Amino acid sequence: MSVVLVLLVLLAATAGVVALFIRQRNIQTWLASYLKQDWRAPAPAGVTKHVMFCFVDHYEPMWKQPDYATECKRVARWRQEYPALCAPFKDADGRGPIHSFFYPEEEYRPEHLDPLVEICRMGLGEIEIHLHHDKDTEAGLREKLRRFTQLLVDRHDALPVDPVTKQPRWAFIHGNWALDNSHPDGYGCGVNNELIVLREEGCYVDYTFPASPDPCQTSTINKIYYAKDDPHACKSHDTGVRVKVGGQASGDLMLIQGPLGFKWTDRKFGIIPRIENSDIRTSCPPTPDRVDTWIETGIHVEGKPEWIFVKIHTHGTQERDMDTLLGEPMRQCYEHLHARYNDGKDWKLHYVSAREMYNIVKAAEQNLPGEPGQYRDLVIPRPGYRDTTNAAAKG
Repeated sequence: MSVVLVLLVLLAATAGVVALFIRQRNIQTWLASYLKQDWRAPAPAGVTKHVMFCFVDHYEPMWKQPDYATECKRVARWRQEYPALCAPFKDADGRGPIHSFFYPEEEYRPEHLDPLVEICRMGLGEIEIHLHHDKDTEAGLREKLRRFTQLLVDRHDALPVDPVTKQPRWAFIHGNWALDNSHPDGYGCGVNNELIVLREEGCYVDYTFPASPDPCQTSTINKIYYAKDDPHACKSHDTGVRVKVGGQASGDLMLIQGPLGFKWTDRKFGIIPRIENSDIRTSCPPTPDRVDTWIETGIHVEGKPEWIFVKIHTHGTQERDMDTLLGEPMRQCYEHLHARYNDGKDWKLHYVSAREMYNIVKAAEQNLPGEPGQYRDLVIPRPGYRDTTNAAAKG
């Protein structure tokens, strides 16, 4: 066999492996968008760049249905260790890291929420809505959302309330990534008009994505955009209208996506780059090179590339990952953020909750002047997180 033929065989085999990897990991859904790199834009020269750093958590104390003692132990570890992790760090506004706990409706126990509310009172957390539901209906979805969000208001003072409509307001992450009935097998939702239902029930933003390598992943990546729901079709959020300076709200729901791309320095078989999907766990810790990649992705409101939005995610109650999330790897992540992206001149770092990130996006959309940190409560106010336990007991 000639050298040329051997090379051709090797190239064909490599191409086959790459093609198989793409199909197995559902990369074909978003690869074209990645190759376009159309979310990127250079920041103006000489302008301070601001990093909005948001950590959202699919926080599931009942993950894998453990015994009750294990549930409690998971929650207790966050209450005990998270404040100590955050204590040494202050951003450009004097704020510490903040964790957005997206709590599942179907796993509600008041004794699990109360310790999280204590974290929120310290300014280190906020609580939002997570939901796993399969083969649901519009009526069933509305009932779940209304009951749970009102419970969080009445029992925990953990969601803001619209002063006019008195409706709870909240951010959302869909369980199993299946927003708007988007799973190709029909699993994990069942409601084709879910974006409309979410908006009408008080949701103002979705933080579900990226979901890669899950098949629910959208073709739109690395963007902040408005999606319009087609009530007769699934996955209406696959594309949308990008949020831009001087624009206005459109469609039914804003989506804020986290970074999605490839880890070019981490290759399977030494050939194929692994997926960078902004997921944090022991198998993919928040290393300095990943932090740099998230920021270099440059997710922003169109027309304001100097305000960079970094949303990372995790499943915080899984024992295999807690040493990473509450220990040395996360501490090193924060240290790198401060050393590289908070010098006060070229870079300023802002720790933000999911709610605060949305408000700052709206500030950019309105082209408001000054520093982004002053707009944390622009549209959606912070909940009170008052101690309601005595009142609940009396009631």
